Amino acid sequence: MPDRRQPDPSTDDNPFAAPPEGRPDQQWQPRQPQRPHDGGGSGQGPSEPGGPEGPARWDPMDPLQRRARYALLSGMWGFFFGIFGIPSMGLLLGALAVYWGVSALRGRPATQADPATDTPPRPGGLAALGPAARPQRAAAVSGLVAAALALLLAASSYALQLAYKDFYVCRDDALTRTAELQCNDLLPDNVVGEILKVQR
Repeated sequence: MPDRRQPDPSTDDNPFAAPPEGRPDQQWQPRQPQRPHDGGGSGQGPSEPGGPEGPARWDPMDPLQRRARYALLSGMWGFFFGIFGIPSMGLLLGALAVYWGVSALRGRPATQADPATDTPPRPGGLAALGPAARPQRAAAVSGLVAAALALLLAASSYALQLAYKDFYVCRDDALTRTAELQCNDLLPDNVVGEILKVQR
């Protein structure tokens, strides 16, 4: 029987590769990213979690990343509620999306280098997340855009209700279909009136 093929040194970073023969079993430990000044070392040994450049993956425990995702979801749902004619929910979710998006983009303040502890300076805002900053920044900006659209739809809906209050009151108080159709006389003869009028 031929000898077992030894693993290629280039596959040492593969966490699923079989260990070389004769190596004793080791307790599992999470892999730590290599720091830039490690010189391409093995990556083993204690190091700061995430390194000075921050985590490279989605971390639900990070408040900046959570707020960026909250901004995206709230802005998207606020926009949908605005389209579906529920301006109150669109206004609420749009305001929350603006708050979460701005707080995610502002992020934590930058820190200065500490010569005493050899701590490098850390950038502020989402740049502190390092490789994870780009998708979170995109989520926060997308949430702000969706929030702006949701707030615009909600404001337009409330503005129409104020401008044509008589029509809305007449329509809500009408007891029959004929009475509802008579409320169309309170609308202007333009595009807005054609959109708001009660259809036959």
